[in-house]
Amino acid sequence: MTWELTVENIAGIRSANEAIVPGVNAVRASNWQGKSSFLQGVQAVFGTETPLTEGADQGRVELNADGEAFEVRLERDGVAVSRRGTPYLSSEYDRICADLFAFLDENNAVRKAVRDGEPLEPLLTRPLDFEDIDSQLAELRSERDQVERELERANDAAERLPKLQERETNLEAELEELRSEREALDADGDDTEARAELSDLRAERERVQRRVDRLEQTVERVESRLAENRTELSELTVPEESDIETELEQVRERLRSLERDRELLQGVFEANKRVLDSDRTELLTDVSRDVLGDTAECWLCGTETTSDEMADKLDALDEQITELRREESEYRTRVEELDARRDEVKTARRQEADLTDRIAELETSLDEKNEELSSARDRLVDLEARVDEVTESVETESERLTDIESEIKYTEAELENVRAELADAESRAEQREMLSAEYDDLTAEIASLRNRKDEIKQDLRESFSTALAELFERFDTGFEMARLTSTFDLVVARDGRETTLDALSEGERELLGFVVALAGHEAYDVGERVPVLLLDGLGSLASDNIATFVEYTADRVDYLVLTAYPEHGGFDANELSPSDWDVVSHRADTKA
Repeated sequence: MTWELTVENIAGIRSANEAIVPGVNAVRASNWQGKSSFLQGVQAVFGTETPLTEGADQGRVELNADGEAFEVRLERDGVAVSRRGTPYLSSEYDRICADLFAFLDENNAVRKAVRDGEPLEPLLTRPLDFEDIDSQLAELRSERDQVERELERANDAAERLPKLQERETNLEAELEELRSEREALDADGDDTEARAELSDLRAERERVQRRVDRLEQTVERVESRLAENRTELSELTVPEESDIETELEQVRERLRSLERDRELLQGVFEANKRVLDSDRTELLTDVSRDVLGDTAECWLCGTETTSDEMADKLDALDEQITELRREESEYRTRVEELDARRDEVKTARRQEADLTDRIAELETSLDEKNEELSSARDRLVDLEARVDEVTESVETESERLTDIESEIKYTEAELENVRAELADAESRAEQREMLSAEYDDLTAEIASLRNRKDEIKQDLRESFSTALAELFERFDTGFEMARLTSTFDLVVARDGRETTLDALSEGERELLGFVVALAGHEAYDVGERVPVLLLDGLGSLASDNIATFVEYTADRVDYLVLTAYPEHGGFDANELSPSDWDVVSHRADTKA
């Protein structure tokens, strides 16, 4: 769907209206016509920049995209510029990702870091700082603990269901028999009031007796669980954490050092081995061909040597690389052991805290149940005394009917309680499958989140390698290898040996900067949230290379917007011409 963009007082543009179509859009003009300013307008409406025109007090960018309207207003307050309105990107995380990996103008931080040889790791991992992974993990663990407790209650309810169902069936049968017996009795109605009172008293006495019995059983269960938890707490051993974190950091640092050394030697080994395997030694040094064997001057130390001697040196270097891999494996194993030990300490501490909380809850519950039991026993003593008094005033021949009435009332009440308890147990038991699935989902989410940093770093390196391989297929570069190390150092090799970025041409450095930024674009799935990719400052690339690069990046997003000079051709694009715009340079020319 076509986007409509309106720009007022943004950077070097006083006013402009343009349509951006899906695919490639090229802002084509010579210098000082507002090309870069137009891209800054896109950045402003997405919420990443506030490029108010110099001397202007207010500016505005409006974007109509996919049936929605987004507007950002800029206002000058002294030297500061404030932003109001509704930008396309509302999340700070999305704005950071867009600024680093989608808006690739000359001031892009990733491009600048590659261009100046600055560290890349703080930039490539910056979006992770906004995810607040540790807080998310704590919240997910708390949620999983709550689900686990609910699942335990649901399982307990499922275990109680058969007994409750059996109890319900038995009570229904008892009640039916009692009602049949009551109908068969022809009781004398003279003692109706006394018999009714005695029936009520006996029913209440039975209920209280049952309550006393249940409370005694409950107290016994709580005391048993309390004793078990106290025993478990006394037997729990919490390992000493000592200096695990310090040792873990030291081991990880050593592992990173070994990885760097091994990767560096691997690069040297592979480059030299390719030269020897291809029998292209003359590319690096003079070779004397002889019947007894070829001799050459070593291109590193200058001494005369043979191909066999150089192969022996490479074999020795390969053995050194193998030794470094073995040592890497030992240190990686040690890291896993220390991680496991640290997790063991955390788990033991969490168990200790859970047991302490459980014991406190059980002690409180025990006090409450003992208090209820004491009150119920006192009430039972009072009821028994009152039943004895009323019984003496009721005629002997009506006692059976009174007993039946009491039993019916008690059985009805007991049946009602059992049905309520059964309904609650069935409701809880039905939640087992849902709770179990929720617990598994939370566990998987915790595991995924815990590994997210390492996965993102690995994705970044893999995305860079993939993009670089595609780059080598399309561009004739002066270097044959480049890679990101585990600490995101950019290593480049030329003519079989490692070299510095300064040794590359300006165009090659810019190309590497784009590749690093696009690796971040892929690793963080930026294209799913930011549908536009901006390219500016392509002047260091030759015209045919620009066309190749545009073709390479066009498939990554729905909308690609780039700046180009009139002489840059070779690619199909929706042409955006600043000829109808009101730009700052036009007014300056008019005044002149």
